[in-house]
Amino acid sequence: MAKPLTDQEKRRQISIRGIVGVENVAELKKGFNRHLHFTLVKDRNVATPRDYFFALAHTVRDHLVGRWIRTQQYYYEKCPKLGLDMEELEEIEEDAGLGNGGLGRLAACFLDSMATLGLAAYGYGIRYEYGIFNQKIRDGWQIEEADDWLRHGNPWEKARPEFMLPVHFYGRVEHTEAGTKWVDTQVVLALPYDTPVPGYLNNTVNTMRLWSARAPNDFNLRDFNVGDYIQAVLDRNLAENISRVLYPNDNFFEGKELRLKQEYFVVAATLQDVIRRFKASKFGSSDSAGTAFDAFPDQVAIQLNDTHPALAIPELMRIFVDIEKLPWSKAWGITQKTFAYTNHTVLPEALERWPVELVEKLLPRHLQIIYEINQKHLDKIAALFPKDVDRLRRMSLIEEEGGKRINMAHLCIVGSHAVNGVAKIHSDIVKTQVFKDFSELEPDKFQNKTNGITPRRWLLLCNPGLAELIAEKIGEDYVKDLSQLTKLHHFVGDDVFLREISNVKQENKLKFSQFLEKEYKVKINPASMFDVQVKRIHEYKRQLLNCLHVVTMYNRIKKDPKKLFVPRTVIIGGKAAPGYHMAKLIIKLITSVAEVVNNDPMVGSKLKVIFLENYRVSLAEKVIPATDLSEQISTAGTEASGTGNMKFMLNGALTIGTMDGANVEMAEEAGEENLFIFGMRIEDVAALDKKGYNAKEYYEALPELKLAMDQIDKGFFSPKQPDLFKDLVNMLFYHDRFKVFADYEAYVKCQEKVSQLYMNPKAWNTMVLKNIAASGKFSSDRTIKEYARDIWNMEPSDLKISLSSEPSGGLYKANGK
Repeated sequence: MAKPLTDQEKRRQISIRGIVGVENVAELKKGFNRHLHFTLVKDRNVATPRDYFFALAHTVRDHLVGRWIRTQQYYYEKCPKLGLDMEELEEIEEDAGLGNGGLGRLAACFLDSMATLGLAAYGYGIRYEYGIFNQKIRDGWQIEEADDWLRHGNPWEKARPEFMLPVHFYGRVEHTEAGTKWVDTQVVLALPYDTPVPGYLNNTVNTMRLWSARAPNDFNLRDFNVGDYIQAVLDRNLAENISRVLYPNDNFFEGKELRLKQEYFVVAATLQDVIRRFKASKFGSSDSAGTAFDAFPDQVAIQLNDTHPALAIPELMRIFVDIEKLPWSKAWGITQKTFAYTNHTVLPEALERWPVELVEKLLPRHLQIIYEINQKHLDKIAALFPKDVDRLRRMSLIEEEGGKRINMAHLCIVGSHAVNGVAKIHSDIVKTQVFKDFSELEPDKFQNKTNGITPRRWLLLCNPGLAELIAEKIGEDYVKDLSQLTKLHHFVGDDVFLREISNVKQENKLKFSQFLEKEYKVKINPASMFDVQVKRIHEYKRQLLNCLHVVTMYNRIKKDPKKLFVPRTVIIGGKAAPGYHMAKLIIKLITSVAEVVNNDPMVGSKLKVIFLENYRVSLAEKVIPATDLSEQISTAGTEASGTGNMKFMLNGALTIGTMDGANVEMAEEAGEENLFIFGMRIEDVAALDKKGYNAKEYYEALPELKLAMDQIDKGFFSPKQPDLFKDLVNMLFYHDRFKVFADYEAYVKCQEKVSQLYMNPKAWNTMVLKNIAASGKFSSDRTIKEYARDIWNMEPSDLKISLSSEPSGGLYKANGK
């Protein structure tokens, strides 16, 4: 019989029920037991007071949340003084700049699509305390500032300390009768933070789990005497530095020990998490010894997003062989079936090649495993191609020239069952050039998966006016099936619809003009053509070609001020890697040209040049809907895919570009006549390489190019420092791998066609509509469906998870049937 409550205990219960909002304590107990279970405390006898405290606190918080939301809604509806502007709130949110360039942004699109398609998927990464740096422009130069994005906290994440995991570094390897052991290691803890990834109108919420490094409580303290206590505590930072800051290099490999630590940290924590989840499932147990992991590849698919997580391959082998005691051949078979590798670049300086000496120091057991993988791989090659020593050298995982290095791309190819590029042209280059030997050996392993973007963020959220206009014509289903945009072809002859599209663009331009005037103190003509190139600053992306065209337009206006000239606002934005001297000099040149052009009264509103400071996702959401002309002008064969090109196309910008990356497929979908394609194709670049590229020939043959280069060289745009751009000029003449001068003439002539078409609004808007109607292929939903079908052996689901407020039954069709 329960002990009767005292008056004090009764009052306390009434008080708790009143605050928490429950009718009886039994409801609290039910929630309490559920939370205690989720903290994995199976045995109450080992539960600590802290376990009980957190279970109770989470229970109370759960009961408060619903009332909290309803209260704020009531205040908002009933009291205008508390009304909030949604756009103002959006500006408050920090960009979580946890990726470099397009690679991280692509992953975010993929997570959105996987949730929308109902795929049971997880995104894993590092929770960097400082993301990609904030870019400031001071006197025309890029200055980096730390991106302290967490200074006010992150309301979207939830720390999960109950799933904290150990990650090991350094140490040594022991070979014993019981097997191989990695001992005397330094341990760093990986603390997961979970962020919800909601699907679109299907109630699915997937998980992005980001790992934060924490030092163990006893970190180093046992190794110090009392006098070194302070230093011992300070040394904890060495462990926690692993998740402190993102390396801001895009398309460039930097072989730093901390970077290698980061790469191993994320894969080691992630694989432990994946295996824990697998073992907890019905597939992860077996009555027969050694068969527990037979179902692993059927239940787990791991996509390697470039070579950064390549160490996952030897790490999974270490777990299988050293810990789970699987035979090597069985472990290797499971590993290959589990992993697939996406290549994102063909630039040789971007491919990761880690020094053997560094890997041996940091991860001695993994180096042994990599050597074993390589030996078995080379034995196979030698059997197929006897006496072909050169082939063995080319295909080895270990490169010998200039010091021993591990070729991480080769490791990914050998350890995966599928390898893909991210656009047709890129995948062809991967197969026929970069990894030719491997594709000849296993042609079926190589695939293409053309990138895509999520229309939820890159149309509905950032351009609601256009999204609504499309919905009025073809319905709202296109949001989850972007191929339905082809229905817009029926309205190409509809003059009213064309004007409505033009009006939406003009509204976006007006809004962005106001933003530019406020931020940059430059008066913008909103009726001018908005000519935009926003992406990482890199020689291969050829912002220099764009800049030379700006100088040429400036010179033409100065030469004949009375001639009819289509007004342009040229907008260039992007970050340069902090150690990339040439990229920083390119920014300085653009800002120096802008200084001259924008302050020349003879030019007036005919031409304005803006360098967008600190280009990031939230800024992209403003500039992309306002763009008329999208610059995608990389040298043919250098851009893997691009996704900015797709965002501009979907938002009604026309593309001027080379036949590179996804531009090729955009031209296929819309018709090449509906893009402004110019310049060398891949075969032309190869022929020029064979002949020998001589920049001086173009300089001597093209008067406008000569004038522009002479102005840059002699200090016209830098009168106080005439030699400021000498390194840049020297590069363009003698070391330009990306052949800017070779495409200059074709680019300028193509820009003349752009101006001519812009003078005919109906013709321009017709081409705009044709591009929007042809952009359906470039949805990340389509891309993810192809990954699921061809690589992961999964099926998207149209089931909609029911909420507690909806009729019971667990799942029902997304269309409500």
